[in-house]
Amino acid sequence: MPPTTRIRRGSLLAVAAAASVLLTSACSGAAAPSGGGNAAAAPGKDDKLTITVYSKFTDREYGVVTAGLNKLKAKYPNIEIKHEGNQDDDKLTQSIRGGNPPDVAISFYTDNLGAWCSTGSFQDLKPYIDRDKIDLNQIPDAVRNYTEYQGKRCAMPMLADVYGMYYNTDMFASKGITSPPKTMSELFEDTKKLTEFNPDGSIKVAGFLPSMPFYANQAQYWAQYFGAPFLGPDGKSDLASNPGWKAMFEFQKQLIDFYGGHDKVEKFKAGLGDEYSADHGFQKGKLAMIMDGEFRTAFLKDQAPDVKYQTAPFPVLDTMADHYGGGFTTGTIIAIPKGAKNPGAAWELIKQVTLDTDTLVDMANGLKNVPSTKASLTSPKLDLQPQFKTFLDIYDSGKLVANQTTPIGDAHLKAVNDFAEKWQAGSIPDLTAGLAKVDAQVNDELKQKGAGG
Repeated sequence: MPPTTRIRRGSLLAVAAAASVLLTSACSGAAAPSGGGNAAAAPGKDDKLTITVYSKFTDREYGVVTAGLNKLKAKYPNIEIKHEGNQDDDKLTQSIRGGNPPDVAISFYTDNLGAWCSTGSFQDLKPYIDRDKIDLNQIPDAVRNYTEYQGKRCAMPMLADVYGMYYNTDMFASKGITSPPKTMSELFEDTKKLTEFNPDGSIKVAGFLPSMPFYANQAQYWAQYFGAPFLGPDGKSDLASNPGWKAMFEFQKQLIDFYGGHDKVEKFKAGLGDEYSADHGFQKGKLAMIMDGEFRTAFLKDQAPDVKYQTAPFPVLDTMADHYGGGFTTGTIIAIPKGAKNPGAAWELIKQVTLDTDTLVDMANGLKNVPSTKASLTSPKLDLQPQFKTFLDIYDSGKLVANQTTPIGDAHLKAVNDFAEKWQAGSIPDLTAGLAKVDAQVNDELKQKGAGG
């Protein structure tokens, strides 16, 4: 079964639905901001209580995370941790609305953070951070950004996902390519060299497949490498006027045209396995290069141990050469829900799994995720498989970028991915006009949220 931490990345509709529930709760008054400014006291060493934790982890991953949570018992031996896995954001929302939330909430959907914060569904952690003199500089800027909203820190990062390039070294060697591409022009040239066609003109092996959304080809993952933000400085959608978005979609069309058009690409794509199955296109030698997260290293080791590959930062737009070496990040967030019965103990648990180096490293090694603090990146206990280390270097590059948080969840991301599907199919004749329509759609949703409930 594919790790649940990965399933979240493609679940745009689920995220949007959960965000909608959150916003409705805010308008109905069911999840009003907590408004508290004081940190609840930490439990005494001999206090006996149970901390309930909701997460979506299941199977093997559930066991890894449970072991991490239970490390709190070294400091508080009388505290029991009740970890309830397979709890998605909808279940969490209903528990908050019903007045019976867990003490700690773990969510995969970072794009919901704006809604969680703005409605008060997650409590403000600043009083705890100030009281305990927590130095947040030990967490990279981009990761701090996706765990706060409009200056309000209502979550902490537990583990991170970082995206980069995977490439088949045997295929590279056979075509005389000695190093991974660093710019989009180089990516296009390498794609042409690595692609093989069947006698009838159909695609046999694709150098790099531009279909979107497909596998990790999502607009929110690509955008960083083209310098394309979703929102402008005024907080409004900023696609049609931004040259980065035009460059991104023109690059996608250039690749589609190289393959002989949308129909040929779709036919080839239809023959590729699911993203988290053993038949994944890269694992079966059908794709020479892909974008993916650090977790793919675990899939390759388990499902395709004979594939020879390396990893590298993903290429950037030619005019952004100084940005090479960075990448897109997202991750798992952890928070104290509104109405939690044991907020002081909950905070102690959150500190354990987000700031304690040994706890982070153990979970990172078990889940094959990137640990979120700078100290944990240099721990000698961290599994430094060469292909995995690439993602640690990207994380520590100072060039990390995360999605901007909004009060509309990921509605803007879904709108752009929907546009990408139509664009690559050739059903949008005017790129600028098409992007302007997306801007209008997103800005309307932002305006409705701004109008209140």
